[in-house]
Amino acid sequence: MQLIRPDINIDFIGKRKIALMISALMIVVSLGTLAVKGLNFGIDFTGGTLVEVKFDKAPGIADVRSAISPRGFGNAVIQEFGSPEEILIRVQNKEGEKSSTISTAILDGLAEKFTADAIEMRRVEYVGPQVGEELTQAGIMAVLIAMLAILVYVTFRFEFRFALGADAALLHDITIVLGLFAITGKEFNLPVIAALLTVIGYSLNDTIVVFDRIRENFAANKKRKHPGNEIDIVNGSINQTLARTLMTSFTTLLVVFALFVLGGEVIHDFAFALISGILVGTYSSIYIASPVMLSLAGRFKADEDEIKAMEARP
Repeated sequence: MQLIRPDINIDFIGKRKIALMISALMIVVSLGTLAVKGLNFGIDFTGGTLVEVKFDKAPGIADVRSAISPRGFGNAVIQEFGSPEEILIRVQNKEGEKSSTISTAILDGLAEKFTADAIEMRRVEYVGPQVGEELTQAGIMAVLIAMLAILVYVTFRFEFRFALGADAALLHDITIVLGLFAITGKEFNLPVIAALLTVIGYSLNDTIVVFDRIRENFAANKKRKHPGNEIDIVNGSINQTLARTLMTSFTTLLVVFALFVLGGEVIHDFAFALISGILVGTYSSIYIASPVMLSLAGRFKADEDEIKAMEARP
């Protein structure tokens, strides 16, 4: 069954100026919101109180949340710890609020729903903002290292202008996803950092598929008696990989959307980051990576030996 005709010929590159204007607007809005409003950092970055509780039998995460929500802890991070009976609750401290006050309020809320005899308080700890600062630096460093590694890899496999196009698409994706978190006010935590790194890998994979076809068509074009221009070749390459790009994105979105709807509060923000990242990444592999690569034609042009070496690479 073919959902997209094999002879489809959409003029993607012809619309690149409109697409770049839309992307520029989204980036400006994202950066502006990040500068004015900032991200809603979770307890992983800001510090807070950690409460470990053991139940006589495994409770549901939703039941634990409903028990402590009336006490003002509806946004707490709740997860199993070690066994289904042990629950870890992480709460962001309000200004001047003590960890002992928080733990007492949580215990009272749980006792009302599960009875006091069914609950055992294991430990209460305060996670300082210093840990959050270290996590922030580690997260930024992880993204930067990934971008640098991608630049080196794509330069080796293709050309430097291809690498710049791929990195431009990734910066575009990350900036817009961060902007969406700033605009919506969703909590930015460690799972979201993991989602961003996943988005980088997904977007790069999409871009590499398109670049592979462009490289093949560039090589075939050089052997023709009357070579075509690069714009037509790139446009044809995008159309040739369009079915694969859309089907991969669609099937991935089905799974991630199921996580978003059915996965519960714990992975809600993680799934939101993946959904927005996949949508933006699919768009950027078509309208950002290739147009940026084309705009650099002649500035980082490979000589004949480099072209032959590029064509010989797997």
